[in-house]
Amino acid sequence: MPFKAMDILGITILVDYNKMLKQAGVEVDYIMNPCSLEATEDELITAIGDADAVVTQNLFQPFTRKVLSNLGNLKFSISVGVGYDKLDVDAATELGIMVANVPDLSLEEVSDHAMALILACTRRVVELNNIVKSGGWKAQPDRDIGSEIWPKMFRLRGKTLGLIAFGRIPRALTPKAKGFGLRILAYDPYIDEDIFKKYGVERVTDLDELLAQSDVVSVHAPLNAETRHMVGLEQLQKMKPSACLVNTARGPVVDHEALYTVLSQGGIAAAAFDVTEPEPIALDNPLLKLDNFIVTPHSAHAFSSSHPDLPKRPVEEIIRVVKGEWPVGLINKQVKEKYLQKWSKS
Repeated sequence: MPFKAMDILGITILVDYNKMLKQAGVEVDYIMNPCSLEATEDELITAIGDADAVVTQNLFQPFTRKVLSNLGNLKFSISVGVGYDKLDVDAATELGIMVANVPDLSLEEVSDHAMALILACTRRVVELNNIVKSGGWKAQPDRDIGSEIWPKMFRLRGKTLGLIAFGRIPRALTPKAKGFGLRILAYDPYIDEDIFKKYGVERVTDLDELLAQSDVVSVHAPLNAETRHMVGLEQLQKMKPSACLVNTARGPVVDHEALYTVLSQGGIAAAAFDVTEPEPIALDNPLLKLDNFIVTPHSAHAFSSSHPDLPKRPVEEIIRVVKGEWPVGLINKQVKEKYLQKWSKS
C-alpha cells in the first residue's frame, strides 16, 4: 500500500502536490480532508484515520496524547508554520511519531509585521488615523493634536530594541531594526554566543535588565510551560513608562490582565499584538477599549501567492520521510531510536 498523507488543513494553495510527489519518484496517496480548527479529539481521530502522515497547523486542534494514541499508523506530523502549541510532543516521542515544523516559513512576513507594529506604536499611527477620521484634524495640527499625541512619539534612531528570544524570526528582524538605527539587545538562554556575535546583537542574561533598558520590547518566545505568562505584572513594571511592547509570538507568553493594568495606568506607553489569549480576542476584552493597544488578527505570517515555494515545504518533508531520510524541521530529535524500532520493518 502507498504511504498515505492526510492534509487536514484544506487550504487551497497554487501548488501541485501530486506532481511534486511524482517527480520525486515516491508513491504517496496525498488526500485533502479539511478539518475544522475547532475539531474535537474524536473528530481528529476520525479525520486522520489510518494515515501515515498528517499535514496540519498545530495551533488550535488538540493533538493530545489521546489523539496520538488512537492514530495507530501515524508516523509523522508536519505543521505548516513554526508553532506546534497544541501537539503533545512528549507523547508523540513515546509513540515513535516524528514531529516537524517549517521553521523558516514566513520569516520575512512575521519580521516585517513586527517592525510595522514597532512603528505603529512609536509613531502612534492608529491613534492619529482615528483622530483624522473622527474630524480631529483642524487647521493647526500641532495645537489640535500635538499637545496630546506628539509628546508620546519618539525617534527610533539611537533607541534600544529588546528581543525576548533570538530564534529565526528575531534574527530576520535584526537587520530591519538596525536600518532604523536601533541598538539591539536580546535575551535567550538557549542560543549560542556565536549567534549573537554574528548578528551584532548584545546578549543580555537577565530578562529584567532587558526590560529596564529597552525603549521597545518585542516578544518572540515559543509557547511552552516555561514561557507561559513569562511577561507578567512584575516584568511589565520593570519597563520604562515611555516604552512599547510588541508581540508576534504567542498570546499567552504575556499575561493580558497584567498588560491591561499597566497600559491603563500609564505603566508603559503602548502595546501592539498580533496574537492574543484567547484567540480570537473577546469583543468585551477591556484591552480593546484602550487607544494605546493595537491588535491584528494573528496575520503576521500571511503571504501572497507570489511566494509559491513556501507551501511546498510540508510535501518536501513527506518525500524525505518516504525515502527514509530525517525531516529537516524535526522537532523531537530524540524520537529517532523509537521511530526506527517501531517502523523500520513496516
